[in-house]
Amino acid sequence: MKPTTKIVLWHLCDRFNPDFGCFPSQVRLAHDCEISRSTLNDHLRQLEAGGLLRRVPRIDPVTKRQLPTRYILGFERGFTPADVVPGPEIGHGNAGVVKIGDDTGTCGLDAPGAADPCPDFGHGTHPKAVSGFYTDPCPEKGQSRVRNPDTNLVREPLSQSVKKEEDAAAREADFDLFIANLLNSLGFAANASLPAWWQGAPARTHVHRWIDDLGLSEDRIIEVATETRRDHPNPPDGPKALDRFMERAARHDAQAAANSVKAKGRSKAQSKPRPSPDETATFYAAKVNSDEYLPQNMISTAMCGLMLARGLVTPERLRMRGVV
Repeated sequence: MKPTTKIVLWHLCDRFNPDFGCFPSQVRLAHDCEISRSTLNDHLRQLEAGGLLRRVPRIDPVTKRQLPTRYILGFERGFTPADVVPGPEIGHGNAGVVKIGDDTGTCGLDAPGAADPCPDFGHGTHPKAVSGFYTDPCPEKGQSRVRNPDTNLVREPLSQSVKKEEDAAAREADFDLFIANLLNSLGFAANASLPAWWQGAPARTHVHRWIDDLGLSEDRIIEVATETRRDHPNPPDGPKALDRFMERAARHDAQAAANSVKAKGRSKAQSKPRPSPDETATFYAAKVNSDEYLPQNMISTAMCGLMLARGLVTPERLRMRGVV
């Protein structure tokens, strides 16, 4: 049996009462098994076909309402499989008589009054109103009898979001295209058989290291691979043969980037205008007139003349500060 079928049988046995039998409602049984009612009916049919139980539908003789099905399990005294005494259309005995309390109610299509349908849920003249082959559900049971089985109402959470999976698939497709362009730049024909060192995941991982460890872009890798064919017309046997070329390109790019930074620094320094004599004299005069430490030989004689000519300092202040 399937695991779910065993679970259904287990819960039926769990609901069995030695004095009154087993008659859980389908709602209760489906809830216990964590499956839909249509799926539950599939497994009940399998258990009945295997001779492990027999289902006996029950109708209240007064209200004509359907009562929970009586499940006669295989270990009960006097058990008879359903296929031994087939019933018309529904296979539950010869339109047998089912005891409901002290009253006797009949079930099946040959039951008295079967021509008059129940006004509440329409069982009677419609021979297959509850069979599962018609699209109109039983009004009493809603959509439970419509044939729309599912696997399990309990849905497992996704290990990864759909967006992440789609992004990973897109990246993999882009990398496949890059590998194809790389092989083409190395001189491999489109439909040619590749050497063993270019096949499989190890080759792809090796190429990935040029990107992750050396910091080369895909365009730069293809550019370097194309340059190597000038001196070596034959394609390399594997990606490892290109390592020294890729490492040399990475060092060259790093040195070029460092030189570019230095050049920008020098350019900024050169582009900055030199201070005018007035600005320089004002700067040093502020040092002389302040009380902060003033190192000897910081101010030249020429600068003292500029400060005195502009009246920024006095000779006494210069002597006090030890400048002259």
